[in-house]
Order: sequence, then structure tokens, then C-alpha cells
Amino acid sequence: MEVDNEIRSFLVENFLFGDTGVPLAGEDSLLQKGLIDSTGILEVVSFIEEKFGIAVEDNELVPENLDSISAIAKYVLRKQGVKV
Repeated sequence: MEVDNEIRSFLVENFLFGDTGVPLAGEDSLLQKGLIDSTGILEVVSFIEEKFGIAVEDNELVPENLDSISAIAKYVLRKQGVKV
């Protein structure tokens, strides 16, 4: 899925500094793996708003939407009006 790949690429470049050898499954918790923190969440939000043309509301800043590559991709697709 293209959205997944875009998100994964962003995370690898910005949080793993290009290290593609770090295992990162789609369902892995980004917070529990220590990949991102609260500041990192804001960077991810900024990325998805710019890249996918969506607005993330304050009440949508929850782990269910932003804690894994799969969750972020599904959230983006829902915001774009795609059934997931």
C-alpha cells in the first residue's frame, strides 16, 4: 500500500536516520519501541498533514490513530474518505 510505504520511508529517514536494517512491522507500537516520543508525534502529524493534505484535529491525537504505521495509514485513508 502506497500510504504505508510513504509513512515507513518518513519514519526511517527522520527517526532511524536511514537505517533500513531496523525491523519495523506495520503493527509495531512506535511509542513502545522508543522510535518516537511526544515531539515525534508532532513531526509525524506535520508530515501527514503536508504529504496527504489532511488536517489532524486535537481530539484525533490518540494512539489509535498514530501509534503504528498501519494505524497512521488507516487514519490517513479515513480522513481522505477512503473506506478501510
